Amino acid sequence: LLPQLLLRRRPAPAGAFALLARPASSASGGLPPLTTEIHPGIKRGAFSQLTDADLSAFEAIVGGDHVIKDADEVLSYNIDWLRICRGQGQLVLRPKTTEEVSAIVRHCNKRRLAVVPQGGNTGLVGGSVPLFDEIVISTSRMNSLLSIDPVSGVLVAEAGCVLEQLDREAASQGLMMPLDLGAKGSCQIGGNLATNAGGLRLLRYGSLRGTTLGLEAVLPTGQVLDCLTTLRKDNTGYDIKQLLIGSEGTLGIITKAAILCPARPKSVQLAFLGLDSFQAVLDTYRLARRSLGEILSAFEFIDSESMRAVKQNLGLSCPLGEHSFYVLAETSGSNETHDREKLDGFIESVMSMDGCATDGTVAQDAGQFAHLWSLRERIVESLLVDGYEYKYDVSLPLADIYRLVEHMRTRLDGRVIRTAGYGHLGDGNLHLNFTTPKFDAKVLELIEPHVFDWVRDRRGSVSAEHGLGLKKSQYIRHSKADFAVRVMAEVKRLLDPNGIMNPYKVLPDE
Repeated sequence: LLPQLLLRRRPAPAGAFALLARPASSASGGLPPLTTEIHPGIKRGAFSQLTDADLSAFEAIVGGDHVIKDADEVLSYNIDWLRICRGQGQLVLRPKTTEEVSAIVRHCNKRRLAVVPQGGNTGLVGGSVPLFDEIVISTSRMNSLLSIDPVSGVLVAEAGCVLEQLDREAASQGLMMPLDLGAKGSCQIGGNLATNAGGLRLLRYGSLRGTTLGLEAVLPTGQVLDCLTTLRKDNTGYDIKQLLIGSEGTLGIITKAAILCPARPKSVQLAFLGLDSFQAVLDTYRLARRSLGEILSAFEFIDSESMRAVKQNLGLSCPLGEHSFYVLAETSGSNETHDREKLDGFIESVMSMDGCATDGTVAQDAGQFAHLWSLRERIVESLLVDGYEYKYDVSLPLADIYRLVEHMRTRLDGRVIRTAGYGHLGDGNLHLNFTTPKFDAKVLELIEPHVFDWVRDRRGSVSAEHGLGLKKSQYIRHSKADFAVRVMAEVKRLLDPNGIMNPYKVLPDE
């Protein structure tokens, strides 16, 4: 049994996770290439050009201080967090109210000016940055928490509220946000909803589709859609808000949301295990579900290449020796004694079972808790240090998840710095990553569409949680039937007849 189990563990507070720090520049220096250079086949739509009259109209709506046109200031809104997309937008608007958003969008629709809604800009598929000269509408000033009901657990907030700040406010009422992401220190709830962000604890708390009770949004015509109910049961017709959740800003701009927050756990425990095969990872997960049951809140796996990246590139230390795989198993409950006994029993079983974990530790305090989670949450950051990152987010049957990593490692042998795989085993979500010193078109040709074809042939999804954005829009039919895509296109045409809202994203270019 682990020596650490002999010590009394204190529950670490939720929200103790390390935050992702956006790199100041790419490893190769300078700006990333223009997205249009990487995707030369995409042509600018038949949209109008920005005029001085448009600028005057926008200044009258939001005030001159919130109309950003200086090229240096606009640049950061044109580049995504991964630094793999760079647009050519010339204008950023920062409205404060739903009414201002409505007025902006109404003007843009009338003038056929394309727009891109942008929250914290932490997306990973190029969905939140311009491609050509689309106008960026930033929700960062729409950051008011409107209400928290400690009895029902319903929180109502504007779209620009940062996720971590909302979680702190919820904590003051004994609640927690049902979503937790590595980028929670900068991502905004509106963007989380627009991408239907999954996160680390979907296993326990489900997706935003289930915890979002109501939304307010501005549609592409400028009309305000008010579905901001706080009721848990409302069986009156179509659930229109679900069209906005996961639409990635192509059907409208979310301005307010009502979220159902679960009670904040009084006891949070975290085990970190070392394993020597992916089958051992699967066996450990099966045992965790059986042993930990209702208190299991996260089950993440990390492969050895991902662990090497955080150690070599970020200087983080791993408390365990070298293993092929590592697992983070977290529990959240209301009774520390009960939860600790269940976790101890699980660890004793997994350590004594042949072919499962061979090493492990348990977080003793908040500092260790945060450090262990940082080994998982900062993998993306560590891979960026290599240079250019090709990032894929897929879901597959559990038996196939790591087979894809092994297959691609063989396919790309000698052409990349590393092939790394990690993810949310509890919901079948693999994050597959490759790195090179700089963007290499030949490497991309070896990856795409091969990865998507491999996933399709095993009836997986080409996007488990990051969305389609620009990078995957042409592969939507790998996961959706042709008729379903046609229905989506009809919905887009109905709500956005001029096609101004986040063009070139989600739906394929026909």
